[in-house]
Amino acid sequence: MCDDITYPKPLKPGDKIAIVSPAGIVNSDFVHAAIQVLSREGWNPYISKHALGKHGSFSGSVIHRLEDISDAFLDPDTRAILCSRGGYGAIHLLEDLSALPLEHDPKWLIGFSDISALHALMSSKGITSLHAPMAKHLAQENGTDFYSQQLFDILRGNRPQYNWDSHSLNKPGTASGQLIGGNLAVLQALINTPYDVFRKDIILFIEDIGEPIYKVQRMLYQLKLSGILPSLNGLIVGQFTNYQPDANFADMETMISALASPYDFPIAFSAPIGHTSNNIPLVIGSKITLSVAEKETSLL
Repeated sequence: MCDDITYPKPLKPGDKIAIVSPAGIVNSDFVHAAIQVLSREGWNPYISKHALGKHGSFSGSVIHRLEDISDAFLDPDTRAILCSRGGYGAIHLLEDLSALPLEHDPKWLIGFSDISALHALMSSKGITSLHAPMAKHLAQENGTDFYSQQLFDILRGNRPQYNWDSHSLNKPGTASGQLIGGNLAVLQALINTPYDVFRKDIILFIEDIGEPIYKVQRMLYQLKLSGILPSLNGLIVGQFTNYQPDANFADMETMISALASPYDFPIAFSAPIGHTSNNIPLVIGSKITLSVAEKETSLL
């Protein structure tokens, strides 16, 4: 991961935004509705050539998906790239995209879930990117909700401050550092590759969907045994959804709290991040301050 961080330029009225599908098949209704939302915000969105396609479980072949996102990255008039959805498949594109001169003209990459693989690519190039809602959210909320509006504010060059209610398992404290994270299973699969985002002294945020408690514990044990977990500046635990309690832990938060209890960095649970309608946009790679207090958590 690159130490020197570059922020893409703020978007201006009329700037082009590409909608690409680097992984799974997307509902075309969501994409067309997202086009209307982004147009209403004053931008010039367009649907990439293969974004609405189907190739097995993917939106297109690797060649077609790579062509769409490469064209968007290399087009000087396209200033942001909105991933239509996640779903497995983004990892197929990393090697070829890494060969592109992405750092010569940084673009905002937007998405979450499996798109965490592409965020890891951007981090390896020293470019911030946006862990944020995608086409379905923009369509269903008509772009008027808090999370969509925060995304648009960031694209225009503003920097947010978030606050959310405290959780009984929180570990109070204040920490500053580089914000890194995303979907835990996706990022764990990139360890010891050129796109490995885990390192010491970061503030890590994590979320996931459909992963049993023991599998998440195993992922975190890898970070513990490698020395990454003990050296964090802070930990933000987002939403872990679609899983069941097991014989050892009633919920994911209890397991994570027990595993991280020996460490003295602040831990913030119940963050509105992940596969839910409450999904705050985060600038991956940015320098942040995390404050975990008795009544609320804040992130600046």
